[in-house]
Amino acid sequence: MTAAARARRAFAEAFGGQPEGVWAAPGRVNVIGEHTDYNDGFVLPVALPHTTRAAVARRSDGRVALVSAQHPSDRVEVPVAELAPGRPGGWAGYPAGVVDALRDRVRGGLSVLVDGDVPAGMGLSSSAALSCSVALALRDLAAPDLAVADLVDVARRAENDFVGAPTGILDQSASLLCTAGHALFLDTRDRSSEQVPLDLAAAGLELLVVDTGTAHDHATGGYGDRRRECEQAAARLGVAALRDVPDVTAPAALDDGTPEGAVLLRRARHVVTENARVLEVVRILRDTEDPAAIGPVLTAGHASLRDDFQISTVELDTAVVTALEGGAAGARMVGGGFGGSAVVLVDAALTSTVATMITDRFAQEGYRAPRTFTVVPSPGARRIA
Repeated sequence: MTAAARARRAFAEAFGGQPEGVWAAPGRVNVIGEHTDYNDGFVLPVALPHTTRAAVARRSDGRVALVSAQHPSDRVEVPVAELAPGRPGGWAGYPAGVVDALRDRVRGGLSVLVDGDVPAGMGLSSSAALSCSVALALRDLAAPDLAVADLVDVARRAENDFVGAPTGILDQSASLLCTAGHALFLDTRDRSSEQVPLDLAAAGLELLVVDTGTAHDHATGGYGDRRRECEQAAARLGVAALRDVPDVTAPAALDDGTPEGAVLLRRARHVVTENARVLEVVRILRDTEDPAAIGPVLTAGHASLRDDFQISTVELDTAVVTALEGGAAGARMVGGGFGGSAVVLVDAALTSTVATMITDRFAQEGYRAPRTFTVVPSPGARRIA
């Protein structure tokens, strides 16, 4: 049974009728460019083959009803007029936030069944996949005048304002704009983008994702702290955003001998050097036929996230170190940090060996067993039925 057929069947079981369509949106893994999006910087994500599907139909009773195929008994139903930040909460807040942003277009209400296989809490943007699948559905059903950039804003506002997760536009842009066989080079300030070819298979390479089993949550924890620290660093340096810092030596001016100054120096240095790493990876992919050459740049990005941004974990560090010991071209943590996944660029002939080495090392250290899988650059959000 296809993913669309499963979603249709689950919708019928939940609501007693058929949806008007089924829409899918992928998660993403970022090749390079972490915590640069909300600093007006550069990012380079690819879409995952894993998607969240939304089966949707309009209603006439003014209510929004939300059901997850993974938790069918956890049905949420709220009048559209009563949607508000935090109501509903949990997973339902993401699609509800999208409906709230477009409530003038869907006053009659909606029935939404979501089903998906984007792993949650792994730093692979499962929340953006959920928001974007519903946003695309509402565009097609009720707001055909909206451009993709508008959908990015709708999905981001659902996360930022409704759920309270202070993300930038990376996750939503990747889910909606990525294309198969390419990485999306996105300037988050002016939103210009380029599809950069990334044919790893032709180069004998694979992208291995390592789920460390330690979940993270953008709406809580240190993600918001890092964003505030970046804003403080930019203000002290007299720039609108850290994107505008002229070179990698400029953040040194933040070190005024106080503990706070030392922290702001590290945060700014990560963002400035990470932007430079994105540009370097794009240059390599454009100008050479050896994508393995980006490996050391990825590894340098992990060191920066670990030491300057201070958002790695012992599990993520262990996965990266072990992958490099196994012969990987490069490895780094991905996502917001404080848990989640690492990504490993590795020769296809070594993938199984590296995955086994990481699993064995985790067992030796007493960590939860990791989950590993390979990904290829996949299509962005689309209607599938």
